[in-house]
Amino acid sequence: MNRFAAAERALRTAAPHELLDAIRAVLTEQYGAEDVELFMADYGLTVLQPVSVLPHTLEPVSVHNSPAGRAFGAQQPFCEDTRDGRARLHLPVSVRGDRLGVLSVTLPDAGAARRWESELAEVADVLGHEVVVAERDTDLYLQARRKDRLTLAAEMQWHLLPGRSCSRPEYDLAAQLEPAYAIFGDNFDWSATADHLMLYVTNGMGEGIEASLLTNLAINALRNARRAGISIADQAALADQAVYAHYQGRCYLSVLMFDFDLAAGRASVVDAGSPQLLRLRDGTVERVSFDAQLPLGMFEETDYVAQEFDIEPGDRLVFVSDGVHAVASPKGEAYGEAALARAVHATRLLPAAEVPRSVLRELTGHRGEAVPDDDALVVCLDWHGRPSGG
Repeated sequence: MNRFAAAERALRTAAPHELLDAIRAVLTEQYGAEDVELFMADYGLTVLQPVSVLPHTLEPVSVHNSPAGRAFGAQQPFCEDTRDGRARLHLPVSVRGDRLGVLSVTLPDAGAARRWESELAEVADVLGHEVVVAERDTDLYLQARRKDRLTLAAEMQWHLLPGRSCSRPEYDLAAQLEPAYAIFGDNFDWSATADHLMLYVTNGMGEGIEASLLTNLAINALRNARRAGISIADQAALADQAVYAHYQGRCYLSVLMFDFDLAAGRASVVDAGSPQLLRLRDGTVERVSFDAQLPLGMFEETDYVAQEFDIEPGDRLVFVSDGVHAVASPKGEAYGEAALARAVHATRLLPAAEVPRSVLRELTGHRGEAVPDDDALVVCLDWHGRPSGG
């Protein structure tokens, strides 16, 4: 059995809570590794938290200015030379573009790091898939993602999300929600098939548990309708009925819904509320407006109509909730469309996975306080179009 096959088998046969022990043992035996650590990105994407089983503990490392953070941000292996002549390989752990964390492997020297880098990068990919599967049966990796305690509402909301990023030949998609550890009702959801990508950006009323319950009802109603194979206009209508039936108009939820046809390069859109869309095309940022319709659950049996939207290869679409475009500075000045357009333009050279976090950092500077009093949600979609022959 070759080295990679041995590592893969060790991961696939390990108990869910023992993935780190399994990979540590096999990398020591097969590659001569002297130390192996797994770090998970926290919910706020500020630090990489070690997966620790007592008494084995480590300190978190920064996403922004650490060797492991460099590998995480670039999604490329990074080799760190240590003072004692050893080499530490930091390998991104991700699943279909969803960035989970970093596997750090200390090897005897730089030669060993160069020799084994590509194989160990593949091992890190397998580890990412196994972590996602293991999270069904253990809390270990979910606990490692939090540097602070989540509120109950945040716990409910994070379990509702599909991931924070994903990639396909036609597009790169990423999102980030703040505050990460307390929730006021914003949400995103996506689902892809061979020919379609469906994307929802939502903004619910209220805060805490009530906001989370409203969002859970609406998102699951939308998913239920989507999985029945009906159009997004009918998805909106069925979710509207579900929300109204429960709340009788007392609470409602804004949503911006897209059904992208991956082959045709266009989308059907339902705009039912406050989330906004900015498009970066050929270096120019512009707000894209749609026909405004009523939020879900505001009135009984609302009819929704989809409109068409064309998208071109090279377009970047940035979706934001009102916690971004309407947030006020300490002087009461709204962040506004112009400032948001500048932030989108300033991040034009970053990959999609980095854009939401960068825009939210800019927003924090405008707000003047670290913890917002409303959700702020940014979703970034880079559209490449279907490759020829795809």
